[in-house]
Amino acid sequence: MRRDVFQAIADPTRREIINTIAHKRLNLNAVAENFDVSRPAISKHIKILTECGLIIIHREGRERYCEANLKTLNEVYDWVSHFKIFWSKKLDALETFINEENKAKHKQTKKVKK
Repeated sequence: MRRDVFQAIADPTRREIINTIAHKRLNLNAVAENFDVSRPAISKHIKILTECGLIIIHREGRERYCEANLKTLNEVYDWVSHFKIFWSKKLDALETFINEENKAKHKQTKKVKK
C-alpha cells in the first residue's frame, strides 16, 4: 500500500522518529533506543515513513541506517501555507473589527461620563 505524507505525520511517534533522524543519521537499533515502544513497533513506523518517502534506508554491511528525506515535507508545507494565508487574513480582519468596536465603546463611555 502506498501511503502519503499526511498519514505518516499524523502519528506522534512517527513525527518524533523524523525529528530524531533529521539531525543525525542513525541505525535502526539506535532509533528504537529513543522510544519506549517495542522494536517491531518502531520497525513498522519506519516502514510507513519509508513508504511515503520521509525516510531513506541505506545498507552499510549488516547495518541499516535511517536518513531523513525532508524534501517530501514540501507537500505538507504547500498545503498548510494555503491555510496560513487564509487564516492570517481572517484573523487580521477580526483584529481590525475588535479594535474598531473597542474604539466605538470607548467613545460611547466618554459621552456618557460628560
